[in-house]
Amino acid sequence: MGTNAPLRRDPLARGPHEVYFKNLSKQKQKKVMEKNGNNHKLRVCVATCNRADYSKLAPIMFGIKAEPQFFELDVVVLGSHLIDDYGNTYRMIEQDDFDIHTRLHTIVRGEDEAAMVESVGLALVKLPDVLNRLKPDIMIVHGDRFDALALATSAALMNIRILHIEGGEVSGTIDDSIRHAITKLAHYHVCCTRSAEQHLIAMCEDHDRILLAGCPSYDKLLSAKNKDYMSIIRVWLGEDVKTRDYIVALQHPVTTDIKHSIKMFELTLDALISFNKRTLVLFPNVDAGSKEMVRVMRKKGIEHHPNFRAVKHVPFDQFIQLVAHAGCMIGNSSCGVREVGAFGTPVINLGTRQTGRETGENVLHVRDADTQDKILHALQLQFGKQYPCSGLQHPDGRHPQVLMELPDIAKPFSIIIENHGEWESSKIYGDGNAVPRILKFLKSIDLKEPLQKKFCFPPVKDNISQDIDHILETQSALAVDLGGTNLRVAIVSMKGEIVKKYTQLNPKTYEDRLELILKMCVEAASEAVNVNCRILGVGISTGGRVNPREGIVLHSTKLIQEWSSVDLRTPISDALHLPVWVDNDGNCAALAERKFGHGKGVENFVTLITGTGIGGGIVHQHELIHGSSFCAAELGHIVVSLDGPECLCGSQGCIEAYASGIALQREAKKLHDDDLLLVEGMTMKKEDTVSAAHLIQAAKLGNTKAESILRTAGTALGLGVVNILHTVNPSLVILSGVLANHYVNAVKDVINQQALSSVKTVDVVVSNLADPALLGAASLVLDYTTRRIY
Repeated sequence: MGTNAPLRRDPLARGPHEVYFKNLSKQKQKKVMEKNGNNHKLRVCVATCNRADYSKLAPIMFGIKAEPQFFELDVVVLGSHLIDDYGNTYRMIEQDDFDIHTRLHTIVRGEDEAAMVESVGLALVKLPDVLNRLKPDIMIVHGDRFDALALATSAALMNIRILHIEGGEVSGTIDDSIRHAITKLAHYHVCCTRSAEQHLIAMCEDHDRILLAGCPSYDKLLSAKNKDYMSIIRVWLGEDVKTRDYIVALQHPVTTDIKHSIKMFELTLDALISFNKRTLVLFPNVDAGSKEMVRVMRKKGIEHHPNFRAVKHVPFDQFIQLVAHAGCMIGNSSCGVREVGAFGTPVINLGTRQTGRETGENVLHVRDADTQDKILHALQLQFGKQYPCSGLQHPDGRHPQVLMELPDIAKPFSIIIENHGEWESSKIYGDGNAVPRILKFLKSIDLKEPLQKKFCFPPVKDNISQDIDHILETQSALAVDLGGTNLRVAIVSMKGEIVKKYTQLNPKTYEDRLELILKMCVEAASEAVNVNCRILGVGISTGGRVNPREGIVLHSTKLIQEWSSVDLRTPISDALHLPVWVDNDGNCAALAERKFGHGKGVENFVTLITGTGIGGGIVHQHELIHGSSFCAAELGHIVVSLDGPECLCGSQGCIEAYASGIALQREAKKLHDDDLLLVEGMTMKKEDTVSAAHLIQAAKLGNTKAESILRTAGTALGLGVVNILHTVNPSLVILSGVLANHYVNAVKDVINQQALSSVKTVDVVVSNLADPALLGAASLVLDYTTRRIY
């Protein structure tokens, strides 16, 4: 069969349609909704651009034609339908006995990106005259092609209502952008899948104007069983071909990466030649790059190869018989990932053109089809398999004639047919009952409703008018510090001033802790009004490992029990209706220094917190480093001795095991138990708890044991800083926390003794921020909400 294979007028091409819609017309007609105030017929213009969209529009057109008492149908044909190189496919519309009102030649030849743009422009020039003459009540536009964009644009600008078929779906290439653009122009939407319906709702389309109908082509697929399919196979593939022993190939250019798609097509043909099975190859569509793909076919001699049949077009009725009985379909056509699933035919989907499409288990994706071997291996895996049908199917495997009364469109895609038992569907692309739903939807359209479409945006707060009170308001953040002992909430201004602070003991249980956070935040937010502060958001500083993208505490420290895999963002954001950011306390300290402290304007610096534990944050090229698993800058767990004291993390010899407040308290208790802590000038009551402060006081008063412990702690911290210098090479090290002043000189001494000469020039300073945890939490908010760039 050569490229000029004639279009055939075959009983198959009309039989299923005529039988189906003849039966529909015999059913009891539904009463037309009286919203329009009269019984005038709805004038519907259906515009079809190519063979692919006609397969989806034809079932709807037959349905409209079958109810002349309700509808007037005008058919406009444009695009590749009218081009000989693509089979003059307008003739199949004539074969289906549709009167074509207008033919518009809109394709500018060239098949590159510029030609696509020029084709859209040419269509926009020609369409207004046609639409002025037709004056349709509604135009039906399908899909995601550039021709369809011209149709939707013209209709929208001429105040013609648009019904868009297949909106909300996700695929690949420029088609996604075009599809979503048409969605924004359209007034009504017919979608094929539940995911597409949810996407349309997320795109702020009016839920009342969205119909979940299923795919119209499935109406024909699931009533198109034909016992004489072998004659069709022989006509297109030869007399000696058996069912399940041939391949159907249909591959289109990817307009966002034409060179790669041409190379991929070349690899596909090489793999098919090597696979050595009879193959029906359909010419690509009219997109940019199609001419180059045809040249590849001719360069490889596909049109004259004994195993190949290259054709421009196959009538849809015959095409579905060919794919239904094929051993495999390969390419990147949406037909492969949608309609072919109705027959369980194995499909190999190549490349990214259909990325995001919902598919059945019969589809094997080869996303990076960059080698012939990879495609050949996919053919070996898929060819000849038989998968469960993803269309409407009886338990015994037979497909029904879909001739039942219209089911409730609110029900899931499963229907009950009298005397036939229960029929189930895969709930992906429909149950073969889309057209009756669409016709019912068309009848419900109220032409008296305002034409201007409304978008269902999520509720937002009213904009604050630009008046003097607004200008004088202090932009502020709610800062939360979730410490091991205390829970603190503060109102922090843009300049880093703590306007008001609230402190409570941190409850021990998860429920009490979260309840207290919410209570304190609500109280602080209410108080902010009284002090003329406008709260921009909530920032939370907490110990442990945090996923700042999701606002979840993944693993807490042992100081804060029962605080793992906790979503802090959602409950607080829901309660206050404010954005919420969460990060580790060490990272927050670094952010505080970057915005308000020594790190302001410094490109690379490290902050070390010396408190109850040891933490920190790393700023590199002005950005905070979180790491691949949000575990960067766990500076307290740098190991400086293999046989050092045990750390709370379970390891030995960590900086935190030497230099943290807990470590110093542990050593102070040992001295106190041995009566070696107190020296002249020190007094302690029996009820007093021995702390790190007692150790520091003893060292100042000349206790040599205490001095030695602090010296060891300072040395351990210094060795950790040297490791940091050798790893990230910052220009500044900032020591923060209650112990910073006691360690700064020891750290400098160790750097001078142990560090490489190239990093000894680093500045080591003590933070001058009074409350880095709260200021850091506030920085999370103030930086993001004011789009501050460093």
